[in-house]
Amino acid sequence: MSYLDLKEIAAESGFELDHSTIYRWVQEYAPEINKRTTPHLKSTYDSWKLDETYLKIKGIWHYLYRAIDKHGNTLDWMLSKNRNKQSAKIFFKKLLVNLHTIDPRVINVIAIV
Repeated sequence: MSYLDLKEIAAESGFELDHSTIYRWVQEYAPEINKRTTPHLKSTYDSWKLDETYLKIKGIWHYLYRAIDKHGNTLDWMLSKNRNKQSAKIFFKKLLVNLHTIDPRVINVIAIV
């Protein structure tokens, strides 16, 4: 869903907003919302699956790292312009310090060839 889509939805409800206003709100409030909601997320399971794929965003290739638990609940994800050891380490560190995740018993890496 794009900011222009959100602008149209707001217009249907009688609000006149510019898409850049919505963008600024996201930049301003998303970190605070994330900080307040993360502790209330349900606990995860100790079996994780990790995968990576690549996708093109505005003509530039990016790598999407994603982790899910055994029931398919997303634990975390990260976009990176690089696919290298450093990017993988950053993602693992980000994943392991989340307050709503428990230490994994097993981690399966899904390789799509």
